[in-house]
Amino acid sequence: MSRRGAFGLIALGAGVSLMSTLAPGVARARGHTEILLLTCMDYRLTDDTIAYMEGRGLHDKYDHIALAGASLGAITDKYPAWGQAFWSHLDVAMELHHVHKVVVIDHRDCGAYKVIFGEAAVDTPEKELALHTQELHAFRDEIKQHHPEIEVELGLMSLDGKVEEIA
Repeated sequence: MSRRGAFGLIALGAGVSLMSTLAPGVARARGHTEILLLTCMDYRLTDDTIAYMEGRGLHDKYDHIALAGASLGAITDKYPAWGQAFWSHLDVAMELHHVHKVVVIDHRDCGAYKVIFGEAAVDTPEKELALHTQELHAFRDEIKQHHPEIEVELGLMSLDGKVEEIA
């Protein structure tokens, strides 16, 4: 069998697909996890995000999706495909891994917020916190509309890796 023939494509919706090296029909993950983590794609915080989740005892116990802007990326009208990708991933995570909680961690100095709202919207720590809080709450409300049974946890990470819980 050729190397190319050993791969299968799994469609996740919104033009998103996943390459699988498993035989067709075997790509379903076995087991479960409780959490889907949504973070920004920002490379500066990848290690801090992993350390944060491991510090909570969640090593290899969560699914992870990254979108520019995290909560903003999932609900912005400017890039609707991003939101479509998030909702498709959430549906798959619920089906395959039985997640019942979404943890979303936005971060300070986020380029997506500057691109979508303009730099003036986040040019002070107070304005930045207020805008992230607004978008995180809107994101939580969207999840509750689609899946009222899903628990949602909101956080804002600083560039030193500390996460502030957003009520």
